[in-house]
Amino acid sequence: MPNSKTVVSPPWLFEHLEDPQVVIVDCRFSLANSQLGKQQYQTSHIKGSYYLDLNQDLSSPVAKHGGRHPLPDPNDIANKFAAIGINYQESLVVAYDDSRFAFAARLWWLLRYLGHEQVAVLDGGFSGWQKAGYPVTDVISQPRMGKFVPQLQTEKVVDITAVKSRKDRPDVVLVDSRESDRYRGEREPIDKIAGHIPGAVNYPWQEVTDSSGYLLPEAEQRRHWENLETAKEILVYCGSGVTACVNLLSLELAGINKGKLYAGSWSDWISYL
Repeated sequence: MPNSKTVVSPPWLFEHLEDPQVVIVDCRFSLANSQLGKQQYQTSHIKGSYYLDLNQDLSSPVAKHGGRHPLPDPNDIANKFAAIGINYQESLVVAYDDSRFAFAARLWWLLRYLGHEQVAVLDGGFSGWQKAGYPVTDVISQPRMGKFVPQLQTEKVVDITAVKSRKDRPDVVLVDSRESDRYRGEREPIDKIAGHIPGAVNYPWQEVTDSSGYLLPEAEQRRHWENLETAKEILVYCGSGVTACVNLLSLELAGINKGKLYAGSWSDWISYL
């Protein structure tokens, strides 16, 4: 499904590597080893790309509430976007990772939350780029100044109060994006309490891609969500508000524009229990 407004293919990106309007961002990260993504970037990345770190850049510091990856301060992240040459509502940002969009989708969602619509993910990620034989480099991209003044789209996000008050309405669906065994509470590798928010239905985030990290065709994305099409509002969460963004990306591709991120997600929910 290459070259929609939301997804670009490796051949498309290769043709636009020198385009000054395109800003490429490497989002590779490992929850098990927080330094790994940056080390991978320093070793080898798509030419011209910049690195943004899930913990350091795409989240704010952890507090008592707000989950494991609270949303970054809008002005802080806007300054970081400007420092890699992103011009608000002008640059096309292409985000990639090597984790089936787990982290690239977080950047995709954040930019849209800040009002910047021109953002896409790279289908197949870094592995797909390499397998296609396109060039990589270890040359670190130099800062270039853009201008980024965020316009927060507050309707794209909900907090625990909104989730509690709306999740049981007949026209609202609460989606848990984690693997099914975590949803069922059979396994919990990260958070202190296992289980899910009462009333949530389970749509694991990995189901919208194939095992190689390519998004399923749009017809399959639509079929995946067809039972939720009549909902007025779809509230989406995961463990900490990161992989839920993959489901929000999928909903967008399916033409269902009612998805909202419960940013704190399960890790925020259990902080009140």
